[in-house]
Amino acid sequence: MDLKSKIILISGPTSSGKSEFAIKLAKKINGEIINADSMQVYKQLKILTARPKKNQLKQIKHHLYGFQSVTKKFSTGKWLKLALKKIKEIKKRKKTPIFVGGTGLYFKALTDGLVKIPNISIKKRNQIIRLQKKLGQKKFYQQLIKIDPLIKNKINSNDIQRSVRAYEIKKFTKKSIVKWFEETLIYFESNAFLKIYLDFPRDELILKINKRVDKMFNNGAIKEVKKFNKLKVKRDYSPNKVIGIKEITNLIKGKSNLQQTKEQISIKTRQYAKRQSTWYRGHMQSWQRIEPKNIKLSLNKFLNINY
Repeated sequence: MDLKSKIILISGPTSSGKSEFAIKLAKKINGEIINADSMQVYKQLKILTARPKKNQLKQIKHHLYGFQSVTKKFSTGKWLKLALKKIKEIKKRKKTPIFVGGTGLYFKALTDGLVKIPNISIKKRNQIIRLQKKLGQKKFYQQLIKIDPLIKNKINSNDIQRSVRAYEIKKFTKKSIVKWFEETLIYFESNAFLKIYLDFPRDELILKINKRVDKMFNNGAIKEVKKFNKLKVKRDYSPNKVIGIKEITNLIKGKSNLQQTKEQISIKTRQYAKRQSTWYRGHMQSWQRIEPKNIKLSLNKFLNINY
């Protein structure tokens, strides 16, 4: 396999060593790294989001890290547009694009395209939620099939969330969700990608997460949160969801002590890692799974198989 002709995707749960693996791989195959983590795009949140360090950035060219202000909205669609541009630029330089991150939705948009369904207001969406509650799921699903026959056998009759989504799309866009997906623009053939998932054993990952939390505080996480809070970011903006902001804000206000704060952040990070692993099981079955206990050994094994 000619690795240099591929677009390489590296994912895995938080703290699994994705950046280190990607840098070593990039050195071997003359690659450049593109961020695929939705929180590492924000310039004011370097420590909490564990962006690559200065010495790592010097080793290999990195793209789409720390360029977006937390005070501005940023979407998967905007990321995809920038990512496609970076692929062209990197390939023009005869190098290999290597995407690294833990945001499953970014990878899905890149490989499967992004469905461009028009925004539906909260008011309208709540209308459908109330209808579902009033009818009950069985009758609601029967009603859904009546207004959108294409959905039959596409959505499990017990799946409330997807049923509601399909109903609101059909009602307010006058087009079936099935049609929206069929019309989605896919930018690459499936064989354009080489997909790698780094998967640490759970107990070892927990130890790595705990170490990362300690490092965050040593590197100035409290100062970073103080600066962030001064920016008065709108409550519904994504940066507010970054793990550590709420917990460290409570620490600053005297609502918790340092040890409690570290434990809260560790627990939330472990929960996040578990959600990432769940996404992998549901959406990334075709990815090559690597256990990166020994980065060098794993990399050599990977290159022997694929290079």
